Amino acid sequence: MKAVIVEKSTATPVYHGAKVVDLPKPTVEDNQVLLEVNAVSFNHRDLWIRKGQYPGIIFGSVFGADGVGRIVDIKNPSKHQLGDRVVVMPSVGWDKDTRGPEEAYYILGGGHVQGIFSEYFVAQQEDIFKAPEHLTDAEAAALPLAGLTAYRAVFTKGHVSKGQNVLITGIGGGVALFALSFCVAAGANVYVTSSDDAKIIKAVRLGAKGGVNYKDEKWGANLQRLTGGDPIDVVIDGAGGDGVKTFTHVLRLGGIIVSYGMTVKPKVDYTMAAVLKNIEIRGSTMGSRQEFQQMLEFVRVHKVKPVVSEVWQGLESAEHAFEVMKNGSQFGKLVLSLRTSSKL
Repeated sequence: MKAVIVEKSTATPVYHGAKVVDLPKPTVEDNQVLLEVNAVSFNHRDLWIRKGQYPGIIFGSVFGADGVGRIVDIKNPSKHQLGDRVVVMPSVGWDKDTRGPEEAYYILGGGHVQGIFSEYFVAQQEDIFKAPEHLTDAEAAALPLAGLTAYRAVFTKGHVSKGQNVLITGIGGGVALFALSFCVAAGANVYVTSSDDAKIIKAVRLGAKGGVNYKDEKWGANLQRLTGGDPIDVVIDGAGGDGVKTFTHVLRLGGIIVSYGMTVKPKVDYTMAAVLKNIEIRGSTMGSRQEFQQMLEFVRVHKVKPVVSEVWQGLESAEHAFEVMKNGSQFGKLVLSLRTSSKL
């Protein structure tokens, strides 16, 4: 079978290879299933691995945490059936504790657990779930990691509910777009930030009330004009950096900042002003198997449709997707289709 692996590079600056190779087709053991993979999608984590900026990289391992496929072999009795179209839990070691993983925790791909950027993939039976029927293969492949991360950030950590004002930073990335979709489905009033006005316009078409360009030094005041002076209840933030200073001004007393990443710089400035307003910062990374199930059910009930920016054909097109991700020009998820007959 073909697969995309991490190939070590000695170049400066570091940029490891994403090489398409032939590997033996895997076989199933007890409590496992074999999937014929229909489509896979990218996360920024894949790019960080290539840049050497992610811990635990294992060279020769297969890339990718996100994919959808059909079951072609099952070991032992199972609730699943041959032919079922399923998505895969994008990590291992976290069952249901809302505080964090119960065991050693690993995300699929590029490290201790093999990834899904391959024509076939072996999964534990408890880690596969039927893909929502209203989604195409490209949309289903886009769902697992970013959808899970957004679901935990929005609901488990942010406690977002109907009527609240929510600010989502850096709209255009996968997690931010899922957070937007989930908050809109929950009945919240959503505002966004971006450095690209075109992305703000697209977010409004997806249900956001409005947005501001964070390159404007007065973006906080601009946001308050959009809300009519009403404070923000929850911020869903993937940027980190200096944004917390502005968040402190626009958040209500007792407001919540959920941080699921720090793409700007790996720290935030939490000041005494935030303490006096009882503002909380809550870290949030990925989520549990239980939250994954809850996220899939939420997607089914509310008919949430992942935003897919672009689809390429075949694993050989991986480099094209990496280039788009490096440039940051995408609005939504980047997907590879592995089956010409796939439901795209």
